[in-house]
Amino acid sequence: MLKERALGQQGLTVAEIGFGTMGMTAFYGTRGSREEHIAVIRRAHELGVTLFDTAELYNRGNGSNEILLGEAVAPFRDQVQIATKFGFTYDDQGNANGNDSTPANIRRVTESSLRYLGIDVIDVLYQHRQDPNVPVEDVAGTVKELIEEGKVRFFGLSEVGPETLRRAHAVHPVSVLQTEYSLFERSVEAEVLPAARELGIGFVPYSPLGRGFLTSAVKPAEEHEEGDFRRYDARWQGENYLTNKHTVDRLHHLAAEKKISASQLALAWLLAQGDDIVPIPGTRSAVRLEENLAAAGVELTREDLARINEIIPDGAAGARYTPEYLPTWI
Repeated sequence: MLKERALGQQGLTVAEIGFGTMGMTAFYGTRGSREEHIAVIRRAHELGVTLFDTAELYNRGNGSNEILLGEAVAPFRDQVQIATKFGFTYDDQGNANGNDSTPANIRRVTESSLRYLGIDVIDVLYQHRQDPNVPVEDVAGTVKELIEEGKVRFFGLSEVGPETLRRAHAVHPVSVLQTEYSLFERSVEAEVLPAARELGIGFVPYSPLGRGFLTSAVKPAEEHEEGDFRRYDARWQGENYLTNKHTVDRLHHLAAEKKISASQLALAWLLAQGDDIVPIPGTRSAVRLEENLAAAGVELTREDLARINEIIPDGAAGARYTPEYLPTWI
C-alpha cells in the first residue's frame, strides 16, 4: 500500500508515487489505444495513486491529454489530485514555439484546462517553464488570484532555480517544484533541492526513470520511431548510449541481487532521498505500472545506496536536452 507524503506546507498530501500522463499523447511514439490508456490510469488509482500529472503542452493542440485524464478519473475525481501546467505558445500543429506566462494567457489556459478535464478546480497549477518576458512575481500573483477565486488549489513551478523560487514564494507560497531528477539527472542536488527544502516546498521529480533508460527496454536512438523524443536525446546517441547502457547493466546486476528490477531500484533510490519527494513515472502498460508502484515497498540499505552512488555518482553521459530546450536556472 502506498504511503502518503506532504508536498509543501499548504495542505497538499498525496501518495508517495504519482503518475505522469505525458507519454500517452506526446513525445514517446503512439502505442496503445485510448481505452488502454484509461484502463492504466484507473488501475493506478486502484493501486493507491492519488497524484496525476498532465499539461497543456501534452494536448498537441486539441486538448487530448487533459480530456483523456479527465475522463479516466471522473468516477473518483474527489479521491485524487490533478496537476496541470501553462506557459507556452504553439504553432498550428500544437508544437510549443515560445513562452507565454502573461496573466491573460495563464487565465486562458486555466479555463481551457478546467473545461478539458471536466473539473471545477485544478489541484496544482504549474508554470511549465520560466518566461523571460514576464516577472515570476506576476505569475505568482495571477495564480494567487485564481486560488482566491476557487479555480486552483495549489501553486507549482517547474524547472526554476533558487532565486526564482524565492521570489515567487514571497508573493504566494509555492507548494511544489517539479524538475527532472533521477539517477541519470542529479543537478538539482547542489542548489535547487536545498532551496526548496529551506522554503518548505515539496519536490516532484519528472522522468524519474531517465526517460525509460532505467528500465528493461533500452535501445539506441535510431531504433525508436519517428516522433519519439529519444531519437534526438543525447543520452541515446553513440558513445553516450554505450556508456549509459554499461551503467544500467551494472544497476540491473545490483537490482537482481535484491530480486527487484532496475526500475524499482531507481524509484526506491528517489524515495530514499527524502519524504518530501514524490516521483511521477509514466507508463502505458499495466504491467509496468504495477512494477513501478511496487518500488514503494523496496528497502535500500546504506550499503545499497553507497553501491548505487559508486555505480552512477554524477548522472548519465549526455545532456538532458538539446541546447535550445535546456532550462536555465536562476
